[in-house]
Parts: sequence; structure tokens; C-alpha cells
Amino acid sequence: METRKQLRKKRKKKRKKGRFFLPVMIFLIIGVFAYAGTQYWLGTQISKDAEALNYNFENEFQGVKNQDGKINVLLIGVDSRGEEQSRSDTMMIAQWDGKDDEINIVSLMRDIYVDIPEYSGYKLNTAFYLGGPELLRQTIKENFDVDVEHYMIMDFVAFESMIDALAPGGIQIDVEKAMSENIGVTLEPGIQHLNGQELLGYARFRADSEGDFGRVRRQQQAIEALKAHVISFNGVLKAPKLLGIAQPYIETNMTSLRQIEIMSRILLSGGGELQRLTVPLEGTYSDARYEGVGAVLELDWQKNNAALKEFLE
Repeated sequence: METRKQLRKKRKKKRKKGRFFLPVMIFLIIGVFAYAGTQYWLGTQISKDAEALNYNFENEFQGVKNQDGKINVLLIGVDSRGEEQSRSDTMMIAQWDGKDDEINIVSLMRDIYVDIPEYSGYKLNTAFYLGGPELLRQTIKENFDVDVEHYMIMDFVAFESMIDALAPGGIQIDVEKAMSENIGVTLEPGIQHLNGQELLGYARFRADSEGDFGRVRRQQQAIEALKAHVISFNGVLKAPKLLGIAQPYIETNMTSLRQIEIMSRILLSGGGELQRLTVPLEGTYSDARYEGVGAVLELDWQKNNAALKEFLE
């Protein structure tokens, strides 16, 4: 058995270690915040001359917070080209589950025929044109019964800028075929490293038999490649700077601190497993055409909503 003298010596050693450990931890925390703040500021300086998104939405976004701790963000990709109103080119629901360390991405096809609240039947991407992110949120809730807490609108210029800042050498993608029509770049088949403009062109290509379904598949593939790069050591270090660069090209109801918090939690958790879903599912829709609307996708709502609920819950 240990004597009282020996026990006292042990307690003194523990107290000394504690007195040393606490200042070191405080110093490290201050250092991390100082680094992140500096990198964020440097990012804002890179894009300080950029023309910021300037939407004036009449309706305030009424996001609904999940009770289970999961975070649902409505991602809206636009190619505004200076227009005050534009249809949403890309619509996704990104869900992060911090408990199980999972990231779920749902791509909603823009030609889905939906009921838009206070309007009639239109394509899903028309909801953003008519009433911004809040009307799109209401439309998604009414038709798919899914709530989202936040929204983030990103102009495609931001996508290009962030890729070039994150990966000056490009993002590795296996380009499955030659691509050039209506994407502003020419891509050849094979594994290669794509810069921002090239990766955006790859993600937007739809001049083949797959059409919009192929475009959505490539968007999800690009996101997965980006995630793998971001959670690398180099990507983690660049994350605050990327947020700074992207600020002029992004409009969101999240504060900068909230964005940094969510990104930090994802990165510190190791990035999480990424699961992908496209709505409508294969074999659960039919093609139709309506006067004044054009070609649309009519869904089997029961099958699609059941699959969507299972995927997100």
C-alpha cells in the first residue's frame, strides 16, 4: 500500500500537470481562432471586388428546425447573369446528422411538376423565380413533406472561385465521355484534374441521352469528389479562407459564425459518410407536357415520398 507521503506527491504532480495543461489548451484555442479569422479575412480580400448577389425577397424565410438534431439545408444553384430574377438551376437538400456522422444529399429534378402554394401547377424550379427561397421551401414542404432549416443560394461564379482556391491543381474526376456542348469548356474522356470552370462544365453537361438525370448524377459525383478533397489536411486548413472567398457569391439565412460552426463540426467529425438520392427515383415518374409550362416529370408521389422519408429519417 502507498504511504500518505507518496499519495501527496502524486497529487502534487497531477496539480502541476493541470496547471501546465490548461494554459497550453487556451493558447492552442486562441491560435486556432486567430488562424481561422485571418484566413477568413484573406478570403474576403480575394473577392472584395466581386459583384455580390443582391436578391430582394419579399417573404422572410421561415425555416423549420429538426427536433432530432439533424440539420437540413436547402442548396440552390443559380446562374443569374445579372438578372434580378432567375429560376433555380440546381436544387438539393443537404442533411448532416452529427450523431451518426452522415451527410445525405437529395437532388430534386427541376422539371418535377408540382403544386406551388398560391399558384397553380408549374415546374419545381419556377417556385424560386416566383417567390424566392421561402416559396421554394413551402413548395417542397407541401409536395414532399420535408422541412428545411436553412437555405443557401450560390451563384456558379462562386463554385469556380472556390474550386480554384481549394485545389489549384484541380479536382480529380473520371470524365466518362467527351463533353463540350453548352458548357463553355471542352472535356476529353479519362481521369483528369479539373479546374473550377471545367468542373462546373462537367457538372452542368446534359447534352446526351441521360439529359437532366445525367447532369444531376455528375453534380453529386462532383460534390463527393469535393468532400474527399475538403476533409484532407490541406482542405481543412483552407476551409475558413474558402468561406471568405465565397461570401459575395452566396446568399443565406445563416450567419458567418453559423456557417463556420457547421463546417467545423463536419470537418472535425471526419467529413462523414455521404449518401446520395435523386428524386424522382427510376421507374417512378412519367413524361408529360402542359401548355405554358412545357415538358415536365409527373411523379408517383407515394413511392418517391416514401423513399425520401426513409432516406432522411
